[in-house]
Amino acid sequence: MRKFLTLPDVAEALNISMSQTRALIRSGDIEGIQIGGRGQWRIEETKLDEYIDRQYELQRQARQGEQQRRRTAETR
Repeated sequence: MRKFLTLPDVAEALNISMSQTRALIRSGDIEGIQIGGRGQWRIEETKLDEYIDRQYELQRQARQGEQQRRRTAETR
């Protein structure tokens, strides 16, 4: 069974503000769905995990690129 999180749950998990959480949802960085008559957001736990994994990968790529730039600069 899928587990869904509320915006406050996501904000707490990422240690960010509610406005930052809403911005991540609106931008599509984190996928969510609106449910109910008031259109409350819910984020599937796996979607949050995917977002976190993407952020780790982006950080790895950035570090590798920086290391490569340093090596190139040292050989000049």
